[in-house]
Parts: sequence; C-alpha cells; structure tokens
Amino acid sequence: MDFHTVEKIGGTSMSDYVAVRDNVILKPVHSTSLYQRIFVVSAYGGITNLLLEHKKNGQAGIYGQFANSVNDDGWQASLEQLKQEMLAINATLFDSAETIAKADAFISERLDDTERCLADLQRLCQHGHFSLDGHLATVREMLASIGEAHSAWNTVQLLQQDDINAVFVDLTGWQTDKHMTLDERIETAFAKIDLNTQLPIVTGYAHSIDGLMSTFDRGYSEMTFSRLAVLTNANEAIIHKEFHLSSADPRLVGEDNAVPIGRTNYDVADQLANLGMEAIHPKAAKGLRKNEIPLRVRNTFEPEHAGTLITGDYVSSKPCVEIIAGCKGVYAFEVFDQDMAGEIDSYDKEILAQIRRFKAHIVSKDINANTITHYLTASLKKIRRIRDALQERFPDAEINQQKVAIVSAIGSDMKIPGILAKTVAALAEKNISVLAMH
Repeated sequence: MDFHTVEKIGGTSMSDYVAVRDNVILKPVHSTSLYQRIFVVSAYGGITNLLLEHKKNGQAGIYGQFANSVNDDGWQASLEQLKQEMLAINATLFDSAETIAKADAFISERLDDTERCLADLQRLCQHGHFSLDGHLATVREMLASIGEAHSAWNTVQLLQQDDINAVFVDLTGWQTDKHMTLDERIETAFAKIDLNTQLPIVTGYAHSIDGLMSTFDRGYSEMTFSRLAVLTNANEAIIHKEFHLSSADPRLVGEDNAVPIGRTNYDVADQLANLGMEAIHPKAAKGLRKNEIPLRVRNTFEPEHAGTLITGDYVSSKPCVEIIAGCKGVYAFEVFDQDMAGEIDSYDKEILAQIRRFKAHIVSKDINANTITHYLTASLKKIRRIRDALQERFPDAEINQQKVAIVSAIGSDMKIPGILAKTVAALAEKNISVLAMH
C-alpha cells in the first residue's frame, strides 16, 4: 500500500463543515493528492452528550434516563429532542430541500429503529424474568453508534457535492446479522476500498463482539482510529482538534503565554490522558507506539501549522518542562489505620476494589506506614459511597476526604536540578498549601 494517513476529526471541528473541508480535506499534510487518506469522524459537538451523558457534568442523556427508570417514558421525550437537534443540524448543512429530506430520512430511520428497540426492551423488562441491567451495555453501544453514523453519512454527501469521491464506511454494525471482532469488521469494510481513488469517511464508533465501550467508554472512537492505522499500516496517524496541544491551557494563562509543543513522546501523551486531557486514549496510543506509527495533533482552524508530532523515541534536546497541566475538583481520599503498618498490601487491595466498584478515576496515590491516600476524580456522591463501603470493611480506620487541585509539570526529559525546590517555593509565595509532591 502507498504512503497513507489515518486521520481523526473531533466533534467540535465536525460541527464546522466548511473549516473541515477547506482546512483538512483540501489541505493534505503530506501530499498534493486528496486521496490516500482515511478519515475517522466523531459525532457533531454535543450529540454524544445527549445520547449518553454529559462528559463533564455527568448530566444524564437518553442512556442515563433509560437505565434509571424502567417504568418511566422520559427517555422518549429526550429522544425526540435529540431527533429535532439532528434535523436542525441537517438543515444548516444542506442547501436544497431534496438533500435535506434525504439526510433527514437517513437519521430518522435509525432513531425510529432505536425508539422501537428501547420500547420493546422496556416492556420486556417489566416482566419479572428479565433484568434491564443485563442489556444496558448493548443499549449504550447502540445509542453511541447513532452520533457517528449521522456525522459520517452527512460528510460523505457534502464532499460528494463538492466533487470529492468520498465513501461512507459504516462500522456500526447496524442491523447486522453477524458479530465480528473489531479487527475483522475493519478488514471486511476495507477489503474493496481503493485509497487511490476513494476517500473513506469512517464512523468513529465500531461494533465488535467484545464491545468497545465496555473497555474504552467515551474513548471508543480513538480505538477505532488506532486499529485502522495499525491494520492498514498507516505511515502517520493524525488527530484534528479545535486547539493545539499546547504548553498550557490558553484559556487559563492567555494565548500569548501558551505555545504549541511541536514535538513530544507517547509517555507525555499518557500523562496528559491520566489528567483527563487526552491527546489520545492510552490503550489506543499503545497500538500506534508498538507499530512505530507517529501521531500528529493538529488544529483544524490553523491549517498552516504542522501541529505536534508524537513519537515513541523523542526526547527534548535539553531537560525542560514541556507542558504545565492539571485538574481541579480532585478529592484527596485518605485512609488511616494504626493496624495498617505491615499490612499495606491487604488494605490497598480492598481500597482499590471499592474505587473500581464505584468507577472513580485515580490520578495519583501516596502511601506511608499507616496511611494510603488516593487522588480521585469522581462526584462527591461516589466518594461518599466508597467511604461508607470502606468504613464497613475497616471500622477502626479514620477516613477523610479533601478537595484539592493537581498541578502537573510534564516533559520528555525532566532531569532539572532543583526543580522540586523551585516549585514548592513558587507555590509558597502564593500561599498555596502543598499536600503532596511527586
């Protein structure tokens, strides 16, 4: 296969078709040809939040409403609202009544099928012999697939109108009668595609026999993107976002004080993901790294900029901090027990089991002779549930939580003498209490 790239377009970028067409599709990074590229697309901005739940505040979408009340039809009203939102998007993208009607028919068919499936399942699970919990993973997968099918199908129609030979590659397995692994589904879909003359627009969601969401949840599109790059032996993987991978958040420090990184490595990308600022999901990055496929992160709205290139072997020419990142609203969850001394492993195992049970995310961790502190991103409700479960298991333990912020200095080579001392001094000058330092 000739030199080709696999490229992913984020949801915010997808919501601006003209920018995607002019800055991404019509401006290839590595050649003058529009082809020899595969595009994996996300749902339009905000759509997956409506389908599942809001990514930042956790507000329930259709999935959450359906999962939490078998006898309540509130999810149907939300599904109708979603339909109107999707039809409104179609109306802004297409010019003629004929193409709008065609686009509306495509997504309406999927939404109507979804409503019938959920209504039938709801009725079934009102019978005592059937449990809704056993079907929720499948419901989540089905709902997730709708957003990417909508954006990918629309993008193909729009590109064809602009005389680009785009083809719709639907990996959602909608109405499929055969279950496959992710790799089998990708290989089957691409068996007859000619990258020399066709521009595949691929759904970010891909149905697989194991279920992408059970492992990757909202990172599923990045796994599709990664496996596509690996299976087609891509020369480079490219992610198009609405911002650069920068030295700091321009919204916090000001645009003049943040610069695109330019180069870094997969270790740095993993550290960012742990803080919730994913360049790419760590498990998706693993496949790229193992197969020595470079990853480039570009800003859709600055097409002349080469972006940031991520490779496995990059180390900065001199020790330095490349990125300052962090997260607020983190809970320092501390378990102290005098009996812990010499029994750290058994305590740690139980604490981790409860954290996993309630699906809290561990950002960092401290251990000493009789205290284990986990720094968790989770709602206060989840924190209290973890606390109650552990208090029952360790009745003599003192369990405390404290809301903190994590600031992280990240780089490919951080062997800078005195960096920790300077960091603590800088925070102390601003009267910021340091709870832990790594």
